[in-house]
Amino acid sequence: MKKLGFPLLLAALVGLFAFTEVLPIGASMPKAELKMTDISGKQVSLKDAVGTNGLLVMFSCNTCPFVVKYQERTIESSNYALGKKIGVIVVNSNEAQRGADDSFDAMKEYAKTQGYKWNYVVDKNSELADAFGANRTPECFLFDKSGKLVYHGAIDDNANDAAAATRKHLKEAMDELTSGKEVSVKETRSVGCTIKRVK
Repeated sequence: MKKLGFPLLLAALVGLFAFTEVLPIGASMPKAELKMTDISGKQVSLKDAVGTNGLLVMFSCNTCPFVVKYQERTIESSNYALGKKIGVIVVNSNEAQRGADDSFDAMKEYAKTQGYKWNYVVDKNSELADAFGANRTPECFLFDKSGKLVYHGAIDDNANDAAAATRKHLKEAMDELTSGKEVSVKETRSVGCTIKRVK
């Protein structure tokens, strides 16, 4: 774990810089009908993935050290969302690494290894990431059943150690959303690797 120290620090520093304007809270879901290739080979849109109570969109990838650290929490959060009748779609926007670690075949293998039960799609040319203003992996966007953004940010408040997290931001937001309450903490800062765009 100690060997990951410098890469994690470097990724965190790089991740502090946002490259696109982020979708504001209350905004409608952008590019809801954009079809993206899922690891199943099917063409899937955000609209297709929406559940009864909304949709969790998570920008992620296969190899970012922060994605690796968050992976168990990603699976836990995604399963929790499905249990709350919130749809889940994980989006890989790393277009600059499509010929390597974030290739379609690598995505399929990664999802199989992790036991994904939800869509994992290729965001060609980072089109969806640009529309969302997403810049990091992992980075979460939670929408209500009417397609309005109610939460944006991190899964919890400790990127390095799940056991040391004092607040599970995403889980709290999902609980409040499905209980009819206003989400109390609407935005938090995502810590992660930058999305690798071809631009």
